[in-house]
Amino acid sequence: MRTALVIGTGLIGTSAALALVQRGVVVHLADHDPEQARTAAALGAGTDEPPAGPVDLAIVAAPPAHVAAVLADAMRRGVARGYLDVASVKGGPRRELEALGLDLTSYIGTHPMSGREKSGPLAATGDLFEGRPWVLTPTRDTDTEVLNLALELVSHCRAVPVVMDADAHDRAVALVSHMPHLVSSMVAARLENAEEAAVRLCGGGIRDVTRIAASDPRMWIDILSANPGPVADLLADVSADLDETVRALRALQSSDEDKRRAGATGIEDVLRRGNAGQVRVPGKHGSAPRVYETVAVLIDDQPGQLARIFADAGRVGINIEDVRIEHATGQQAGLVQLMVEPKSAPVLTAALRERGWAIRQ
Repeated sequence: MRTALVIGTGLIGTSAALALVQRGVVVHLADHDPEQARTAAALGAGTDEPPAGPVDLAIVAAPPAHVAAVLADAMRRGVARGYLDVASVKGGPRRELEALGLDLTSYIGTHPMSGREKSGPLAATGDLFEGRPWVLTPTRDTDTEVLNLALELVSHCRAVPVVMDADAHDRAVALVSHMPHLVSSMVAARLENAEEAAVRLCGGGIRDVTRIAASDPRMWIDILSANPGPVADLLADVSADLDETVRALRALQSSDEDKRRAGATGIEDVLRRGNAGQVRVPGKHGSAPRVYETVAVLIDDQPGQLARIFADAGRVGINIEDVRIEHATGQQAGLVQLMVEPKSAPVLTAALRERGWAIRQ
């Protein structure tokens, strides 16, 4: 691939363009908002000048509701040898294109499983997709050259290609992305009118649960409007679990010992099923999840503290597998949780203590 046209210069489109430019591809940028395309170009994602002729690959990064129309326009104008989109739903856009009577041999639906809470070109980064799954949904009609162009794009973005059926993809993202986003938003909504004294007690748990609720509602309306059925089915299952959990909690309030025992059993059931589901979430680099030991270190909220900890860990040959930071309420201090291999935890603890760090047991 020597040339590409990115249509839609938001977070995903601009990030893909940045990755391609870094690999030496000449990228042209287009957007319904010319100012947004100019912003992406100023960031080094390519040029907002139109290509002189057909490019190798056109990448449509429009909202799901507009993908088919944008693709159809590009294909009718013959702007590229191959076409793909990066929308978060796959079945609907393809059926819309089929209904328009277009020749889809030059098209493949794709979806990079990566993003951020922020949107727009200013949030873009060339390494956004690195190590992340990028779903490809070819059909028997997909031209081999187009599939190869898509695979080349995924390679340039350092993502991991995953081939799926379009409708199977839509059911999967409903489970792992769309439904969790709504649940996160519903939990976060409980905070809107909560007492300030309660909100000030927020810690790592509530931040983890509500992090994705910060995303742009307009973008999510587009996404959910394109995949409402599978999401509604999953939320119906969650609703049934909620009803059972509420009944179990009410039973725990009863003065009847048998009812309290039944309530405790109900709560234990949902918690255990949560344990069983959570262990299926892939671990680091998509591998099987692993159990790490946590070394908790108290730090001052000052520049260079994290760098010092990582450097001290590196001096004793310890690899930090993951890290979490919990800030102390009302104080310029925090707790850094370093996740390491279990056998490394005692070594790291001793080394950090020797270098003056305060370890929380």
